[in-house]
Amino acid sequence: MNRVLILDYGSQFTQLIARRIREAHVYCEIHPAARGTDLAFIREFAPRAIILSGGPSSVSDAGAPTADPGILEAGIPLLGICYGMQLIAQLSGGTIAPASGREYGRAEITLTKDERNGEGLFAGFEPQSHVTVWASHGDRIDTPPPHFRVTATSSQAPVAGMRHDTKPIYGVLFHPEVVHTPRGGEMLNNFLFGIAGCTPDWTPGHFIDMEVSRIRGVVGSTGRAICGLSGGVDSAVAAALVHRAIGDRLTCIFVDHGLLRLGEREQVERTFRAHLGIDLRVVDATHRFLKELAGVEDPEEKRRRIGHSFIDVFEDTARHIGTDVGFLVQGTLYPDVIESTSAKGGPSATIKTHHNVGGLRPDLPWTLIEPLRELFKDEVRQVGRELGLPEEIVGRHPFPGPGLAIRVLGAVSEERLELLRRVDAVYLEEIREAGLYDQIWQAFAVLLPVKSVGVMGDGRTYDHVVALRAVTSRDGMTADWYQFPYEVLARISNRIINEVKGVNRVAYDVSSKPPATIEWE
Repeated sequence: MNRVLILDYGSQFTQLIARRIREAHVYCEIHPAARGTDLAFIREFAPRAIILSGGPSSVSDAGAPTADPGILEAGIPLLGICYGMQLIAQLSGGTIAPASGREYGRAEITLTKDERNGEGLFAGFEPQSHVTVWASHGDRIDTPPPHFRVTATSSQAPVAGMRHDTKPIYGVLFHPEVVHTPRGGEMLNNFLFGIAGCTPDWTPGHFIDMEVSRIRGVVGSTGRAICGLSGGVDSAVAAALVHRAIGDRLTCIFVDHGLLRLGEREQVERTFRAHLGIDLRVVDATHRFLKELAGVEDPEEKRRRIGHSFIDVFEDTARHIGTDVGFLVQGTLYPDVIESTSAKGGPSATIKTHHNVGGLRPDLPWTLIEPLRELFKDEVRQVGRELGLPEEIVGRHPFPGPGLAIRVLGAVSEERLELLRRVDAVYLEEIREAGLYDQIWQAFAVLLPVKSVGVMGDGRTYDHVVALRAVTSRDGMTADWYQFPYEVLARISNRIINEVKGVNRVAYDVSSKPPATIEWE
């Protein structure tokens, strides 16, 4: 198999390793560090190469995550990054100690004179050249392990890079996956193609062919499936992919849960009936969802109740479709999985439960089909375009399955939902009018659970506060707040306060992810 296994030791940059590898058109998966102690799993995964990520621990700490030493004897090309390199050194008999001067941020390494040009991790680099990198470590390798030679040094690290004399095992004490290491992409490509012999075959067309074949095998020649269609790009691409595999044995269900944006139900019906040619059933379940959410303020409980209610509606609708419905299609993405799960023994924490990952009812009556589960958002868009979906679907900003329930902070009511709908409609209308929609990855309004004093028409008001959020991102794992022109923000704020009765204050969220998440709940 032409795929790479990334073992996550808790680095904030682990997702970037996956991004760089996918950008090189090589498939990869991230698994928790604990998998590195399971040689049976590694053999079953059958990776073309393994990458050990960085992490916040010291390899000398009690209970620090480790790997089975057998990984060094497996004959699989291995690259250790920062903590991963220190772990390789420790397992191989090297000496690790606290650095006398820590390196955080931009640093400069010097390639050793015997690091031959034209091969290895630094193929194409001149020997003894100076290379700018991004470092983030407090330990260093004082002495390399036996049979390893130093390939790079820095002012604070006598071993900033190393390689085994005979085995395809490499390590670097910096982060080639971040953009602050300008030639990091070359290093990773050298590892993927020059050392591991990977083939750049991870393309949208290749993915579609593989996934269509897999879905046909799972569903069989007579099985039927339903798809929870939200109107967003994820569920639309998932539906189109499954439809290509099983045709009219797929029925899409669009649930109006009363948590939609203004005019969204009509837009979804119009767009999807015109472009997808799929059997679409529309269900109005507003009363059911709002009843379930009455008085609920905790965001995790909101997500749980919404996830369970979706399944209840799907069950009711499926009875009218036929008794042979055995599969449920969902547009779950890789970031959903990463943020919603913290595998036992893994170093990463659960950030939030996505309604379609951890919020589903435990007694699910169908087998799940999640064709996009291993894709990032930008990859989903590429697949959608390859499937021929129109740009109005593929380029649409993400919209969460729980809808406005997680943008109305605190208790959800019809009155608060309607107020937020009108605010959100003005916001998006002005973004489009300014020609900024396609520059922004996601934009939305949030209704805060507070009121503030204002003055309107010489009278005192005590009304709601809304926050506006707009971010730029590639895959939703990291994001920066969008820097609106001041005149656009002023126009948006002025329209909201003047046109939406009940709002007298507008705030703009200037938090990046991390430390914040994109959605507020």
